[in-house]
Amino acid sequence: MNWDKVEGKWKQQRGKAMDDWGRLMNDELSAIAGRYEHLVGILQEKFGIAQEDSKRQVDEYNKIILKLKESNDKLLKQQKTSEEKLKKFTKIEREKKGKI
Repeated sequence: MNWDKVEGKWKQQRGKAMDDWGRLMNDELSAIAGRYEHLVGILQEKFGIAQEDSKRQVDEYNKIILKLKESNDKLLKQQKTSEEKLKKFTKIEREKKGKI
């Protein structure tokens, strides 16, 4: 996931950012709207940290979001596979009952 996608889904990810950076207010996160450099600057200002540290935190946040997305995708795939198996099983059971 690149930062453009983060920017596009910022409203969805804003809650995670609020948990991670509790001193950022909801309206500040709304104003940032997922813009990388703006977020880096706000973190520097609010936490009094160097630009490199701020970028590192934002990059770590992005990695976490990526892992969460990958995990969610895997779960959705497993769910779909399970549903397909259940449909096949149900169909076979119905066919068996019809032959008895």
